[in-house]
Amino acid sequence: MNGQLAALAQPAFVDLIFAAMLAEALLLAALWRRSRRGVPPLAVAANLLAGGGLLLALRVALATGGAAPWVAPCLLLALGGHVADLALRWQAGRASPALPLHR
Repeated sequence: MNGQLAALAQPAFVDLIFAAMLAEALLLAALWRRSRRGVPPLAVAANLLAGGGLLLALRVALATGGAAPWVAPCLLLALGGHVADLALRWQAGRASPALPLHR
């Protein structure tokens, strides 16, 4: 693995992505609270839980060498966030603009 790619395959790099996700969540929550525009906080939380679970699985895999007993719970967390995100979209009768729900 070359040096640049090896630098990306470090748990600390995943931590930077987590920090960016936190900043995104705070910015979207502030926008919602201020103007009631954008994505509702519960929808943001479900979406970030799904992505955060996947990132956590990546971080754990990088830190432990891929030990399945530690990676699997992180993937279950991501699945829970994904299911919650889908349930919120389904309940609202909307979907991602790229993948519209058909009734």
